[in-house]
Amino acid sequence: MKKIVEVLPDQAALIQRSRDVVLTKIQEAIQRSGRCTLALAGGGTPKPLYEALASQDLPWDKLHIFWGDERYVPADHPDSNQAMARQAWLDHVDIPATNIHPMPTDGESPEADASKHDAQLGDFFGVAPDQFPQFDLILLGIGDDAHTASLFPHTQALQVGDRRVTVGNKDGQPRITFTVPLINQAHCVMFLVAGAQKQPALAQIFAADADPFTYPARLIQPQGELWWLLDQQAGQAVKG
Repeated sequence: MKKIVEVLPDQAALIQRSRDVVLTKIQEAIQRSGRCTLALAGGGTPKPLYEALASQDLPWDKLHIFWGDERYVPADHPDSNQAMARQAWLDHVDIPATNIHPMPTDGESPEADASKHDAQLGDFFGVAPDQFPQFDLILLGIGDDAHTASLFPHTQALQVGDRRVTVGNKDGQPRITFTVPLINQAHCVMFLVAGAQKQPALAQIFAADADPFTYPARLIQPQGELWWLLDQQAGQAVKG
């Protein structure tokens, strides 16, 4: 694993740098395999990144969009990660509808929809049920509790090693989420983190020794590149 940590002066610089890295990774992926598979993060921090990407001139037919996790709400719900990304980015560009691969949230249950999306990923990437496909780029954030995607502290989802997609749980509310081994198979994983409130979590994530089941972002150790892009306030936790 190649780990890159950059602390940017402010949130605007964080978004500009993340846009540049994402554009580079898209270009590298297309050169490598003729397409780019990109999994998006939810939350407020990446929204300006998506808005910035909406103004770019990209080969949209070669870009395939997925999500690393999703709240179990309808696709047009205000809390939906898919809805946020569509409003900020995807509805403003000429990406084919068939290149957008949201997590289903309208089936019989979160468990059934997680299994459905697991199979969808297998079909798209052409891998066997027991294999983990390799995304070109997975975007992630962290919560104040050091969770990432919908991998929350001391939850069962952290221990799922035989599936690509599972059900996460936050305070009794189900989510659908990529599993740790799927994320770790990626060519590149990029965390975007902003704000002083993230310092305690980052201090534990970057500590020499801490419990990964208490601080789940520690479990993310991809075989490719691991980028941490932080604004100045968040970055105070990892300086020195």
